[in-house]
Amino acid sequence: MRVIFMGTPDFSVPVLEALVASGHEIAAVYTQPPRPAGRGKRDRPSPVQARAEALGLEVRHPASLKSAEEQAAFAALDAELAVVVAYGLILPRPVLNAPARGCLNIHASLLPRWRGAAPIQRAIMAGDAQTGVCIMQMEPGLDTGPVLASRATPIGAGETAGDLHDRLSEMGAALIVEALAKLDTLTPVPQPDDGVSYADKIDKAEAAVDWTRPAAVVDRQIRGLSPSPGAWTWIEGQRVKLLGAAPAAGQGAPGEVVATGPDGLDVACGTGAVRITRLQRAGRAAQDADTFLRGMPLAAGARLGD
Repeated sequence: MRVIFMGTPDFSVPVLEALVASGHEIAAVYTQPPRPAGRGKRDRPSPVQARAEALGLEVRHPASLKSAEEQAAFAALDAELAVVVAYGLILPRPVLNAPARGCLNIHASLLPRWRGAAPIQRAIMAGDAQTGVCIMQMEPGLDTGPVLASRATPIGAGETAGDLHDRLSEMGAALIVEALAKLDTLTPVPQPDDGVSYADKIDKAEAAVDWTRPAAVVDRQIRGLSPSPGAWTWIEGQRVKLLGAAPAAGQGAPGEVVATGPDGLDVACGTGAVRITRLQRAGRAAQDADTFLRGMPLAAGARLGD
């Protein structure tokens, strides 16, 4: 097929690669404009732009698709289909209608659960047992279109949002290739009204750990916000990100270190305890707990969050 690809972050890159590898003609790649990044704040192309250019594909990065000129340029590509994954811009109706077979979106949840911006993080933070990917026919509503294909996967007990992100990206790439190969035989299934939930964008205010909450909630918060923005707490007067966690035995006052060892740092919560397995101090690389504790020794009885 002649396909327009629309995506921006790392999550989108395996999908682009899979479409190219399966022989589809990429009419153009749309991605968000380069953004200032790094210490020098120089404009940095998106991961999709970097990969598309390496593949020799035409790249377009308009700031908006609302103008008649941009919509005409999109329609002039004369594509059969657009594949959209984490693009980050709203597609106006003329853009949705331009490809002969419309626009398909790859969404990282089992719709209608977790429509919106942060489905991977919200699934972990809510304690969902499973999630997945859906291929959805796009329409003007927020992730409301009918579903053509889906695939489910369990969420691992120690899985972080970063881990799940990578798995779902590869799953989405495989599923879109399969879906396009049999597109004529797929029947769009309207999403049910029951079970709708929204994955609001992560607010940095959600990242501070409240040790008075139950251990299961703290565990899911740490894993759901890893690696970005990273749940955090105060340790010895320093703000430290907590990037890996698991349930642990032990009791104590909320925020009290109840045990330390090579496998992690056990911290009491409102009920139960969590084992912190990976941490990151400001300006430092992330470290396993054993390495972290060699640089910042903590004994049982120390308090986090103060």
